[in-house]
Amino acid sequence: MKIAVFRARTETLTFASLLKSYGVRVGIINTPRRLNVSCGISVTFESAYLSVAENILKRRKFDSFAGIYDA
Repeated sequence: MKIAVFRARTETLTFASLLKSYGVRVGIINTPRRLNVSCGISVTFESAYLSVAENILKRRKFDSFAGIYDA
């Protein structure tokens, strides 16, 4: 499982929506305290879809993207 972290809530939700449009099951969770760099919510998705997530991040400009971490 992966966690995508953003500093802006709207970008978090946009990213989740984009992943869903590719058929990826996503979850919206409170960002774990250990990551300590976000708007408070993050997107979770299965590790098998990491390349889909990375492609979305390359094509779209997310100013607040902080990273993808292992859950």
